[in-house]
Amino acid sequence: MMKRFILVIIMMISTLGVYSFTGNTLDAKKTSYASYYHDKFNGRKTASGEIFSNSKFTAANRTLPFGTNIKVTNLNNGKQVIVRINDRGPFHASRALDISKAAFDEIGDISHGTIPVEYEIVD
Repeated sequence: MMKRFILVIIMMISTLGVYSFTGNTLDAKKTSYASYYHDKFNGRKTASGEIFSNSKFTAANRTLPFGTNIKVTNLNNGKQVIVRINDRGPFHASRALDISKAAFDEIGDISHGTIPVEYEIVD
């Protein structure tokens, strides 16, 4: 009986321990690289079903839920923009975000294909 009680206590502590770490991972700031969408994607459907427009402030990420607003900071110049996740991607291992051309132009130079960024959820 005592062994069963101790086992239940250990399981509860383990479960609570794992839960406390998973809640904080979404709020953490993350660093990676961002690229921007080519104009050929204008008018196409995104993974969320929305029609893509390079003039809106939207982005693609592999894991963040659709509709999540994130603040993206260019690590080279400190400029920031808020974008909404509406697509999946990028499908390149070194990048975490594909952002619309309008959003990229706000924080960086579109003559460069990628920029180092820090991003965090703002909702």
